[in-house]
Amino acid sequence: MTDFAATRALFDLPEGIVYLDGNSLGPLPGAAPDRVARTLRDEWGAQLITAWNKAGWMAWPSRLGDRIAPLIGAAPGTVTTGDTLSLKMVQCLAAALDMRPDRRVILSDSGNFPTDLYMAEGLVRTLDRGHEIRTVPPEEVAEHIGEDVAALMLTEVDYRTGRRHDMAALTARAHEAGALAIWDLAHSAGAFPVDLAGAGADFAAGCTYKYLNAGPGAPAFIYVAPEHQARVAPLLSGWLGHAAPFDFDPAYRPGAGIERMRIGTPAILQMAALEAALDIWDGVDMAALRARSVDLCEAFIAGVEAACPALTLASPREADRRGSQVSFRHPEGYAIMQALIARGVIGDFRAPDILRFGIAPLYVGMEDIDRAVETLATIMDGALWDRAEYKARAAVT
Repeated sequence: MTDFAATRALFDLPEGIVYLDGNSLGPLPGAAPDRVARTLRDEWGAQLITAWNKAGWMAWPSRLGDRIAPLIGAAPGTVTTGDTLSLKMVQCLAAALDMRPDRRVILSDSGNFPTDLYMAEGLVRTLDRGHEIRTVPPEEVAEHIGEDVAALMLTEVDYRTGRRHDMAALTARAHEAGALAIWDLAHSAGAFPVDLAGAGADFAAGCTYKYLNAGPGAPAFIYVAPEHQARVAPLLSGWLGHAAPFDFDPAYRPGAGIERMRIGTPAILQMAALEAALDIWDGVDMAALRARSVDLCEAFIAGVEAACPALTLASPREADRRGSQVSFRHPEGYAIMQALIARGVIGDFRAPDILRFGIAPLYVGMEDIDRAVETLATIMDGALWDRAEYKARAAVT
């Protein structure tokens, strides 16, 4: 059984802050500054360019991928890290479309994270093969998976409401129709147990700066099912995805397995922080994490609904249909969130009216839930949000 008091102690959390925004940016692991400093001082500083070999930098992307793999139900050798989630989703989608050359539909849902759709639009324009992006309501996805669909591209957990797709069922339905399934795990990895292999997912990608706590700008990861790896011809054929990068061949030859999904030079300082963050996960029981998450989310929902009747639950009420976040709606959601932040309870806002709260049991406890509910009730009871400074929109909401 995981000791969540012990995991909380592994984070450098500001005194007096209730942090419910780890679904946007995880807090600082206490070991990360020293780990990054060691990379700066003892590796880059002392070894200079020889650190690529002496410190093993070149192998970090896939070594860290193998450490992420157990958290997402993936086998060793199926995950690598680097670049950004947007680029990794383009890689997944381009590979899937190449594997289904006679189909033209990319099926997604209206709750998908916008950048996934933006990147898909750009890819469709670039390929210019007549592909169509079809978006449908989340609850109607299954019935729209037809024989014209090349790829199903979904974010498992809705970034606004926390609504969770049934990955196994939708992947099975896609395969029945001859389509491939691509999953964005931005709000899944580290939030609850994920089973890519068990669900039969074809491709997946995710980020490491949310529930995995690797810091702002931390590298993304990409998963390719073992049976597809030898067939994938990367659209973004970067030099580190080459079979022999330092042969400097004029023509591209894809690397073996998941290595071919690497693109550019790995961000070593960010990967050092990721390594420190992943150390925390080594002793975490994912089933226990999920059980604790459900308890905390249920307590938060019950507390807010009892104390703040003006707020409307935007997340599914059933725990098995939610990720590890809870969202509420209010026309003045932005101002309410700013009032909360000013009082030391940090969540975030998503347009047009959603107050969003990430529940990460590694460092969030029941005392945090109680304080968040109490603070939110005080703000709502006194209309304390109704101040000009709380209504002025910042660049990041």
